[in-house]
Amino acid sequence: MAERENEVRWDGLCSRDSTTRETALENIRQIIVRKTECLRLVKETPYRPADGLSNAVSLDGLNKLLAHLLMLSKRCPFKDVREKSEFILKSELGIRIPRPLGHGPSRFIPEKEILQVGSEDAQMHTLFTDSFAALGRLDNITLVMVFHPQYLESFLKTQHYLLQMDGPLPLHYRHYIGIMAAARHQCSYLVNLHVNDFLHVGGDPKWLNGLENAPQKLQNLGELNKVLAHRPWLITKEHIEGLLKAEEHSWSLAELVHAVVLLTHYHSLASFTFGCGISPEIHCDGGHTFRPPSVSNYCICDITNGNHSVDEMQVNSAAGNVSVSDSFFEVEALMEKMKQLQECREEEEASQEEMASRFEIEKRESMFVFSSDDDEVTPARDVSRHFEDTSYGYKDFSRHGMHVPTFRVQDYCWEDHGYSLVNRLYPDVGQLIDEKFHIAYNLTYNTMAMHKDVDTSMLRRAIWNYIHCMFGIRYDDYDYGEINQLLDRSFKVYIKTVVCTPEKVTKRMYDSFWRQFKHSEKVHVNLLLIEARMQAELLYALRAITRYMT
Repeated sequence: MAERENEVRWDGLCSRDSTTRETALENIRQIIVRKTECLRLVKETPYRPADGLSNAVSLDGLNKLLAHLLMLSKRCPFKDVREKSEFILKSELGIRIPRPLGHGPSRFIPEKEILQVGSEDAQMHTLFTDSFAALGRLDNITLVMVFHPQYLESFLKTQHYLLQMDGPLPLHYRHYIGIMAAARHQCSYLVNLHVNDFLHVGGDPKWLNGLENAPQKLQNLGELNKVLAHRPWLITKEHIEGLLKAEEHSWSLAELVHAVVLLTHYHSLASFTFGCGISPEIHCDGGHTFRPPSVSNYCICDITNGNHSVDEMQVNSAAGNVSVSDSFFEVEALMEKMKQLQECREEEEASQEEMASRFEIEKRESMFVFSSDDDEVTPARDVSRHFEDTSYGYKDFSRHGMHVPTFRVQDYCWEDHGYSLVNRLYPDVGQLIDEKFHIAYNLTYNTMAMHKDVDTSMLRRAIWNYIHCMFGIRYDDYDYGEINQLLDRSFKVYIKTVVCTPEKVTKRMYDSFWRQFKHSEKVHVNLLLIEARMQAELLYALRAITRYMT
């Protein structure tokens, strides 16, 4: 009975009814007071060795509760919950209270440039409350995507449908597949979130000890997850057949399409997480500390986490401004190139042979784009246990003399083939994904850095097609010579790293491209990158499913 009394129910805080939220908060406050009092009594009682472990477990449980409350005090869209959570934490509890680590939702973007929870307009508040009601949190990804509300709304709607609405897969399978996908890129941020979600929907904790502890059906998905994440051009109808004809561990076509969409969604979201330097959530590991602030406002552990003091950040920022005039001229040069390319388009059109040749040249050149920081990243054990073959990663498809035929969009494309296949086997999802692709591709504010009334369609298309080119996907009607004109080397390094090996992205890479552009524009670039990547993975997987079906 006492155990039930100390069971925390967070669901009431997601209610749109203020009375329900108030009741839930009061229950949480009482549980914290009881747990605190219990620990105090234990401390005052003579120590018995047998009690040591249970005391540690009790303290760990209380600390997790306090960390969750800290997150609510900063991130809940309901003002009453924020204020009451802060009030509880500031009460004289006689225990250490957590404080946030770092400076906001992103390590790359100053916190002052990101919309603060509580200062949003009515439309954004609705979006925030919808997201909070669905997930019980307002995560850092959402707070960075908020630069682009139209896209964010589509993204949240799609993710909600994939994870929580009726579909072929049970809820705990969905979160476990999310964990498997994020783990391929060592994305502990997403793994941590979905471990919590997996347990919340009744998932078996044993599965979290490693993929070998999950059902054979999920283990069988490991190969597809691996190839899809790192070398999607190698996916064949045999991969599909192996999953659909595995006797008692078989997947249905509808289940497999749901799984493929989840895998591609979370591979791409891992790219966004690293590409925008998303910080750990406040209530997760690395997002808070129970240490008191040091004199200089940060400690050595903060420095290693990238959580430098404001003064240091300003010094770094000043160092980066040395070449302001250079970056100004970069923008002007890019504008001039766009203008010249537009004029060339109107004057002459390259032959089909020339266009095909330019694609092959760009595809070959993309293999030699790599970062100077391109060292192998060894996955941490807590992440690597969720997948097999940790050494398998991205490889350029023409290395070692291996040739993969070019994937011609004219033969199999999303609009004419992939969209209808997804919609047929997993109703409405094709429509949601298609809407998200279109919003990301067409999103524009007609600005470039300090310039207004600019047609950016040429630049957006170059970014999208460069990503698909890296995956061997060719558009017959596109002149790939434009890519080299519009995307400089530092930008290509950033794009390739975010899309192919996101775990290797650094702040230096983020800072070094488009130095005069706003953070909102760099986030926009990331939206293009993740949607182009997701579509590329989907094209290869869905083509293999189509070939199996025919």
